[in-house]
Amino acid sequence: MTLKMYGALSASAIGEALGTTGEAARQQLARLAEEGLVAATSQANGVGRPTQSWALTAAAQSRFPDTHAALTVQLLDIVRSALGESALDTIISTREAQTTAVYQTAMDSVTSLRDKVATLADLRSQEGYMAEWREQADGSLLLLENHCPICAAATACQGFCRAELEVFRDVLGPQIEVTRQEHIVSGGRRCSYAIREAE
Repeated sequence: MTLKMYGALSASAIGEALGTTGEAARQQLARLAEEGLVAATSQANGVGRPTQSWALTAAAQSRFPDTHAALTVQLLDIVRSALGESALDTIISTREAQTTAVYQTAMDSVTSLRDKVATLADLRSQEGYMAEWREQADGSLLLLENHCPICAAATACQGFCRAELEVFRDVLGPQIEVTRQEHIVSGGRRCSYAIREAE
């Protein structure tokens, strides 16, 4: 909490802020560092040993309240009630077109289906979906998304899930069949997609 309130601090400054010793703070920081919640950087201060400055990591930031999901759902409800379902459809279609363009650009030089699915998994992981892919015994490919960073929005409006499936079909090509098998919004542990050459 101290690092969140005041930013990067030395162990002695943290100890002073908490009314304890710098050594006690250092011990706590070492435990937090083992958990990946804080990281130290060295700062030279003229002669002598550099001072270690401690700051929160991205993993620690996620432990603080974040209402973006609730805000997203509220905004979707406002769009739906104030502007109508067609306005919501326009937002989803625009997002779908933008995502398709980004993915197609990333796949410009990719030719094989395996490489396209691998690229798609990388793109999705960069967006927070914790995606991976594997080849099945029957030769089909399986795209797995172990997390849904837009779950609140997708639960409030199923159009997002429909649009994502269409994006996959668009970027992989008309000769490729993409079928959703598991769906987080429908109670699945993850989202999974079977991908194969159309017969």
